[in-house]
Amino acid sequence: MKVMNKNQELTKSRINNLIKALSNGIYEREHTIRLCLLAALSGESVFLLGPPGIAKSLIAKRLIQAFDNASFFDYLMTSFSTPEEVFGPLSIKELKENSNYIRLTKGYLPTADIVFLDEIWKAGPAILNTLLTVINERTFKNGQHISPIPMRLLITASNETPAKNSGLDALYDRMLVRINIDRIKEKKNFQAMLMSKNTLSEIPASLTISNEEFFNWQEHINDVQLNQSVFDLIYVLKNKIENMDETSDYNNEHLYISDRRWKKSIRLLKACAFFNGKNEISPLDLLILTDCIWDTPNSRHSVQKIIEDFAAKDAFGQLQIQNNIDNILEKSNLIRQEMVTHLSEKMILSSGRLKDKYQLNVENCKDYSMNNKPMVKLVLLEINQSVSDIHNGDSEYVYINSDELNKAIRNGKGEIYGYINRQPKICPLMFEIDAKNNLIIKDTSNRSIHVCLAKKDTKQLSKLQNWQHSASLLEQELRQTQQLIKTANAQFHSNLPHNFIEKSLILHTDASFITLSKNIEQLEIDMHNNTQRILNINSDFQC
Repeated sequence: MKVMNKNQELTKSRINNLIKALSNGIYEREHTIRLCLLAALSGESVFLLGPPGIAKSLIAKRLIQAFDNASFFDYLMTSFSTPEEVFGPLSIKELKENSNYIRLTKGYLPTADIVFLDEIWKAGPAILNTLLTVINERTFKNGQHISPIPMRLLITASNETPAKNSGLDALYDRMLVRINIDRIKEKKNFQAMLMSKNTLSEIPASLTISNEEFFNWQEHINDVQLNQSVFDLIYVLKNKIENMDETSDYNNEHLYISDRRWKKSIRLLKACAFFNGKNEISPLDLLILTDCIWDTPNSRHSVQKIIEDFAAKDAFGQLQIQNNIDNILEKSNLIRQEMVTHLSEKMILSSGRLKDKYQLNVENCKDYSMNNKPMVKLVLLEINQSVSDIHNGDSEYVYINSDELNKAIRNGKGEIYGYINRQPKICPLMFEIDAKNNLIIKDTSNRSIHVCLAKKDTKQLSKLQNWQHSASLLEQELRQTQQLIKTANAQFHSNLPHNFIEKSLILHTDASFITLSKNIEQLEIDMHNNTQRILNINSDFQC
């Protein structure tokens, strides 16, 4: 990600301050205003879905103040609305004198910078067909003349989405940004709304956008890059949406996203990146598509869940990192298990007159002496919390008398006294035999710890070098994965604060990194438990 220059930082800060100023006094609508402003700055259209009386028209009127000398046109559609009421009346003079079919457009949609059309789906075909051309080409055909229009933002609104097979799909498809608005929910905001005066503060002149700035920014938006890695993420998201299964909350509806909407979304993403101070689209910018790719209230809920899943798993490679963690742990467990299986001391089961008994074969064992008493050495093959309450910390090996062990363990388990890690104080030690006839020692948490006799020859350690090499490679993988988390987390935080992404999605993404950090810390502990013995066990056998 390229580092933003000072001008980009100033633009990002200014847009953020402008959003706050526009939102002042309009409660619980800041995210809507953010998206509407972004749509205006990128030349896209907005559809607001929600019941009457929730400030939809107020939001549109507020957006005028973001621009210097901006003009505004709004209209409430009905089934009786005529093109003259939206695009301007016919000039009777031109019709009589020159037989020209010319509209007087001043003060109507063709001359407005910000347009708000309420109850859009109630309009008739004559209005909607003309509107489709206006949105597509940003031009208006007036008689024989086709003129560009200054419209920067079209906001449409309704309390419903267009009905299926109503012929409105083409127009609805061009409403790229789609926002569901509800009543005020927070008590303090509801009270503030009731007690507030019906006047909104003026926007400081230092924040408003001049025509020169607006058109200059359009060129810079075009220069924002979409790199291959971010495109790959867009394709991942596209597949997630297209492969929504029947168990989703989508009620088995088919969500269709046209290629045109994907294409238009790139322009919005570029603007999102630019006004967040970046020269290229970041993975975090993609989360804004939450408000672009739904078409019904049901699909909105499903899209939101998919975007949350994408934010937590895919946006910054979190799922791949978690897979790395799981794979490292699995390989670490396999190495430990292979060592334990290979080295675990097997007990000999012999038949007696009355009862079978277990015995430890101490042939070829190294001889030790503690307090003038002959001993054998048992190396503990797993990290533990100590095998005696008298001794604190990991018990690496114990010294015991083999005759006492055979006497105590002959029936499958028993307690004898021995020494831990050459400590001079004698301790009680509990031994058992597991289902595979392996000799085990119990630690203070009653965990079974496998043991191995230290012998005179080194045949038992023939595979040690391979285990240690594998453990060292896993340590390298662990460090690489830790670095991946740091890099991905840094990339995420380099985009914060973000001017347009909803706070809940930011927190959701951040939570995924908190989880990864906890998991990598636990992996390091588990790796230590699994590999520390392997890396150091040679000295335990030799001393």
